[in-house]
Amino acid sequence: MVIVLNDDSDVPVYLQIRNQIVVGISDGRLKAGEKLPTVRALAQEIGINSMTVNKAYQMLKQEGYILTDKRNGARIRESFPRRNGLSREAGEELRRIISEAKISGMTREAFLEECSRYFEGEE
Repeated sequence: MVIVLNDDSDVPVYLQIRNQIVVGISDGRLKAGEKLPTVRALAQEIGINSMTVNKAYQMLKQEGYILTDKRNGARIRESFPRRNGLSREAGEELRRIISEAKISGMTREAFLEECSRYFEGEE
């Protein structure tokens, strides 16, 4: 698993890790049941404090993306609960993105086309 951190980003490092794992699950790079690196191993690999990786893993566990146990470590869940909508946090982030698009003059059609490309994995 390759995690690439953006030191210039306003997004905290633990959220960058969390977000990249979620995207990896979504686009199939991370498979159901796949074992993730240990907290210590991932922290060492990307050169950060292990508490930062632990925070990302705890968030992923709480959100239902991974399962953890002392014996087997962290693994991608085999299945995910179906939801009819976005989480409150995701909805707020989407609202921010839409607002930025509107302010920059992007049309609704262009925005939806862009969304469709990302949804289909054609980034």
